[in-house]
Amino acid sequence: MLAQRPGWAETVTDSFGLAIYGLKEGHLSDTLLHRSKRMILDTLGVGLLGTTSSVFSKVVQYSKLYNAHNTSSVWGNTAHTLSPQYAAFANGVAIHSMDFDDTWHPATHPSGAVLPALLALVETFPKKSRPSGLDLLLAFNVGIEVQGRLMRFSKEASNIPKRFHPPAVVGTMGSAAATAKLLGLDSTRSREALAIAASYAGAPMANAATSTKPLHIGNAARQGMEASFLAVLGLEGNQQILDLDYGFGAYYSDYSPSVLPHLSNYKWVLEDQNVAVKRFPAHLGMHFMADAAAGVRAKVLAKYDYLPIDKINKVTLRVPNSRYINRQFPASEHEARHSFQFNACTAFLDGSVSVSSFSQSKIHRTDLLDLLQKTHIENPPENQANFDTMYCEIELEMLDKETFIERCNTFYGHWRRPLSREDLLKKFKSNASAILPMEAVEAIIETVDNLEKVNDCSELISLLQVKESQKQSMNMTSW
Repeated sequence: MLAQRPGWAETVTDSFGLAIYGLKEGHLSDTLLHRSKRMILDTLGVGLLGTTSSVFSKVVQYSKLYNAHNTSSVWGNTAHTLSPQYAAFANGVAIHSMDFDDTWHPATHPSGAVLPALLALVETFPKKSRPSGLDLLLAFNVGIEVQGRLMRFSKEASNIPKRFHPPAVVGTMGSAAATAKLLGLDSTRSREALAIAASYAGAPMANAATSTKPLHIGNAARQGMEASFLAVLGLEGNQQILDLDYGFGAYYSDYSPSVLPHLSNYKWVLEDQNVAVKRFPAHLGMHFMADAAAGVRAKVLAKYDYLPIDKINKVTLRVPNSRYINRQFPASEHEARHSFQFNACTAFLDGSVSVSSFSQSKIHRTDLLDLLQKTHIENPPENQANFDTMYCEIELEMLDKETFIERCNTFYGHWRRPLSREDLLKKFKSNASAILPMEAVEAIIETVDNLEKVNDCSELISLLQVKESQKQSMNMTSW
């Protein structure tokens, strides 16, 4: 048993309950507000774009089966409302449908499990007492914080995962913490929400690179919210769920938890560890690979003035050993998003990777398939599967044995090289304008920029909808 600290918690689990309840607006630093607003804006954009995906269409159809109390909005269309749990589920799936959402270290997708749950929950409040933008920011950061703290209890969690997909583990806990905060649960019921959420958590990595993977984020958002609702009703779980190796520790072989800092000198994880914002919709490792391949392309063009595909003898990729992202001939968009080979060859041929790179016509084009046939993987032992320390290197060997080599240690968009505001806005506008008219896109940017000053954060939700008349004028089809 951990030694008790005066005025604080005896157990790790109690300290989390006390933190969820006790963290206040005054704990939000300028750095935290800046980073979390960037995360919110990016997540809204990728979620809106994700409503165009086939997996999103399927889960909306499914969720309508549970539409007893349709109080919460499905992003992108005023014609669809669902119960809050299933609105969170559908919007969460949209966010991860293209693997375009933010990524943290240790590895997880932090925002997608939290933001859709909070926005769906906001709409359940009476109109006269809906949370403010500052309330939303606080709850969002509490949800992010719980994920960050839990991951730091395991060194294993720092590496690219092999067994459990992290958003389905810590994301579920983050959703529970965030919704407990927004609901105003006391420390005891916040603790119970985490205990309940732990029994919802977990999804295997085997479903990576399939259309099922986006459900991991949707389920985390939905089930964390359900855990908070059940805690309100008095459901109880193990009071030491975060202390035990057969509690939350079951997800990690090296789980070593500790009590959270006292609130009087609290330091948020997000203040020390920024997130990565992706420039194209694919697994984070692909961004190292794409930047390296674009660098090799520039060297080849400088020598030949064109791409001499027929003169390439061999392409060697030196990458970390991670089986689920080693796919030489991806057959689907989801496999392509998780293929070192595909993203390397695409970036070499086109100069970059984009949303359109994952269309069936692009995946199966002849020049790409020919180059993939020449591509081989090497796993240098020092290149460990860790987003903070890994690198990707590409070497082109020509028929005359001349070689071109480029390595990427930190891609643009990584937490060590964050996107500029200009490029973040460019990404958001490109994604959101696929669904919304530009005046709504600009209004969302302004609202998020000033979120801490917004009296009723449901104003933000209303901007995420496009009316049928607007939809028709934008030549969009119904889901």
